[in-house]
Amino acid sequence: MGVSVQVSFYTLGGADLSGAIGKFVAVLDQHGLAYEVGSMSTVIWGNVETVFTALRDAYEQASEANATVMTVTVSNACPVP
Repeated sequence: MGVSVQVSFYTLGGADLSGAIGKFVAVLDQHGLAYEVGSMSTVIWGNVETVFTALRDAYEQASEANATVMTVTVSNACPVP
């Protein structure tokens, strides 16, 4: 099943946000996912299993050095390019 996902990832306590987002996006690349980074969130498209695996891996890697928050909205009804 194809899904569209909107994800927002934040570091807490003044930690380097751009470095953490860079790690997060690098994992999406490793999983071969299509995505679009925006100023407030990133939209990801792909197979549901691949997307959820990538989200878990990205969260784990980007959160290693910082306290973080990640919010995710998943839809199988939004267009998948």
